[in-house]
Amino acid sequence: MQGLQGQKNSHPSGGNSAEEEERKPSMLVRRGLIPDTRPQRILALATFVNMIGSGVFMVSAALFFTRVVGLSLAQVGIGMGIAAAVGLLTGVPVGHLADRRGPREIYLWMLVIQGVAMAALVLVQSFWMFLVALCLSELARSAGGAARGPLVRGVGGADLTRYRAYLRSIANLAGSCSAVAAGFAVQYDSRPAYLALVLGNALTFAASAAIIAALPSLPPVPAPQTASRWGVLKDRSYVAVTVLDGIMSIHHQVLLFALPLWIVGHTSAPRWLIGAGAFVNTALVVLLQIRASRGVTDSITAGRAMRRAGVAFFVGMAAMAAAAGLSSRLALVGIVLGVIVHTIGELWHTAGSLELRFSLAPAHAQGQYMGLFGFGAGLANVVAPTVLALFCIAWGVPGWLLLGGVFVVGGLLTPYVVRWAQRTRPYAEQPA
Repeated sequence: MQGLQGQKNSHPSGGNSAEEEERKPSMLVRRGLIPDTRPQRILALATFVNMIGSGVFMVSAALFFTRVVGLSLAQVGIGMGIAAAVGLLTGVPVGHLADRRGPREIYLWMLVIQGVAMAALVLVQSFWMFLVALCLSELARSAGGAARGPLVRGVGGADLTRYRAYLRSIANLAGSCSAVAAGFAVQYDSRPAYLALVLGNALTFAASAAIIAALPSLPPVPAPQTASRWGVLKDRSYVAVTVLDGIMSIHHQVLLFALPLWIVGHTSAPRWLIGAGAFVNTALVVLLQIRASRGVTDSITAGRAMRRAGVAFFVGMAAMAAAAGLSSRLALVGIVLGVIVHTIGELWHTAGSLELRFSLAPAHAQGQYMGLFGFGAGLANVVAPTVLALFCIAWGVPGWLLLGGVFVVGGLLTPYVVRWAQRTRPYAEQPA
């Protein structure tokens, strides 16, 4: 240390060597706008490109299948539901494969398969062709998510919590950009415009795979001799955490599904508030996710964040529910406040959820543990429209409050389940 210090002080005052200048972090790095290391920047760029394409397709998928392919809305709904259910089954086995073969290689191949499946959609002419292509795409998407988990952990380095929050921020930024791009295509409302969106999404998968190929390969972590082949399925405490997180993950559809129907059918608030609410939510996530994740550094603090999130969801949903029967101006105020508080809960839930899925999983089985956690969140997305339609739309204000209470209970239970998981860990918790 003294020798290094002496070398640092040997330069004339007022200047540094060229090598030292190169090692200094840029202004963008110091401000957190660009990740610290090259692998982190590569994975962040691949995430942004991937989410641009995926966001475009999500916005325009229903219109493409009905107006270009010629399917009915019922066929589209059934096909998407079947594909989502099929995709849920691949997370754990492909995650296990990523643990044994290396996450970069498996994730890269899943991106390639998604790109091929997406490009094949332009050839679809019947419901069964549509179902096969969509199932293949969902299988690869779910499997890719399981493989991506250990890849993020390996690339994230010492400040994994901050890097995970950074990735979510840029994913939301990409989603905002893609919504604008999709808006132009929807405005044209022509076959070439929709085909361009689908093929553009396929190209983003290919581009993401090419970017991921620049990452160094991560060697698999050796499994202990006593480790079970499918240990995650026997880890009851982790399964319990997954169930609670899945229940709370229903909140993701509150602003996307329930709130627009509530604004139009049950309040006098202006309809432009639907788009404005989505913009406020996205902007807050992009700007505040890293800050909201700063104190969430282990499973204990993650459990506390989940508890705070449950309370925030209840307060936010109560404010949105209260907009019913109010004047247009008061309804607008109530919904905006509700969206803001709900988004704060989303920030806390994301920080806690991301930390728990990593910190409670053994290093040698990150892939299969990510696969199970992804199954819980994916199942929540599948059942969320039905649950929200029953609670929030059919039951009205009491339903909003009741579902908010479910979120509160889920948040309150999480710290206790986390302590159970810590007591039953056969390994030391890895610091984030």
